[in-house]
Amino acid sequence: MDRAVIEALAAKLLAGEVTAEQFAHRLRTWGIADVGEAQVDLDRAGRCGFPEVVFAQGKTVAALEKIFRALRENGVDVLATRMSPEQAAELGPKFPTGQYNRIGRTFRIPVEAAADDRGAEPTRVGRVTVVTAGTSDLPVAEEARETALWTGAEVELIQDVGVAGPHRLAANLPLLRSADAVVVVAGMEGALPSVVGGHVACPVIAVPTSVGYGASFGGLAALLGMLNSCAANVTVVNIDAGFKGGYIAGLIARNTARARSEA
Repeated sequence: MDRAVIEALAAKLLAGEVTAEQFAHRLRTWGIADVGEAQVDLDRAGRCGFPEVVFAQGKTVAALEKIFRALRENGVDVLATRMSPEQAAELGPKFPTGQYNRIGRTFRIPVEAAADDRGAEPTRVGRVTVVTAGTSDLPVAEEARETALWTGAEVELIQDVGVAGPHRLAANLPLLRSADAVVVVAGMEGALPSVVGGHVACPVIAVPTSVGYGASFGGLAALLGMLNSCAANVTVVNIDAGFKGGYIAGLIARNTARARSEA
């Protein structure tokens, strides 16, 4: 809780405007929106840097609508992941500014007040590059890209530059080297993050995908290959976890941009 809020509540307590019980209750429930099916965390941006993200899979449309409205009422740029086309079709008319990415299965509702008077997007902070080894990795990469955009980063997507054609990666090295963080999405044997890591001086977030034949074991082979990378700047998230890769990259990019501006 913000110090100013605590001091304001304490002043009301001293003035007799709230009881001690009410004061204690406000402290306990600060930053929580109880919408019935969910306890929406409204204070997460203050604690963790970015607001709460909604995992749509398994939730009813009614529950998602309540959660979205609670977030929007508190000025949050809404991001929901793993949303089905059916959920999006019902929620779209309720939130006309919502943007559904059918490939990445994300639903984003920008806060209108964040745009300038001309309706332009707010200034992006930090640079993230998302790379896919193959076209089949694109759904996970799109989830990462949408998440990084939600964090406020400038995002570039490089598709289909796997290790079977190394010249394709070489052609994109300037774009990779200008990034504050790189997300590499790959299935099969998961070799691409190590190759990228050997070319850049920034963190590389490796995202293994479940793309591959039988011995890939649903992404386990790629995960183990990435965990054993000899490139020291490579770190790894879970299988098909595009959201986690994009979130971490966005956090790194924002903090790096902040450090540049203060230097």
